[in-house]
Amino acid sequence: MIGYILKGIIPLIIVLVIIYGAINGVKVYECFVEGAKDGIHICLRIFPYLLAMILAVKVFRESGAMDYLMYFINPVVKFVGIPVEIVPLILIKPLSGSGALGVYSDIIKQYGADTSIGLISSIIMGSTETIFYTVTVYFGAVGIKKVRHTVWAAVMADLVAIIVATFIVKLLIL
Repeated sequence: MIGYILKGIIPLIIVLVIIYGAINGVKVYECFVEGAKDGIHICLRIFPYLLAMILAVKVFRESGAMDYLMYFINPVVKFVGIPVEIVPLILIKPLSGSGALGVYSDIIKQYGADTSIGLISSIIMGSTETIFYTVTVYFGAVGIKKVRHTVWAAVMADLVAIIVATFIVKLLIL
């Protein structure tokens, strides 16, 4: 019963929007077509930014730069108390959501969901953002090129989320 209701929510919302627009004298179809045209223009405007971001992530991963970065970050991570096993997730999450999901599933398969590493990884997946992808898409859509302060604030928020996730899991497990 609930499955049928859940499957019908989206069509119901669409019908309600059409009825609401018709009652208020809005030309719903024309507005839809104008929105679709705007959507295509936005896609064309952000495509170069998105392509550059995808290419940069691929080059970063395939060139081995991530391995070098992990080598230099490991002492800092150990000092802070973050498990070394989640460093690949920490590095890839700001760049790529799908890449982070792949790293996360590998962590869960290897260490399990109920371990401290699995719990910290789960919290990181839920509380951090794909910063560079999001900034690329949203800022590219509106034509903003100077993102310096936004990126630093987002990176700091992610670092705080990672440290707090580690602290909370260690506090709850001990």
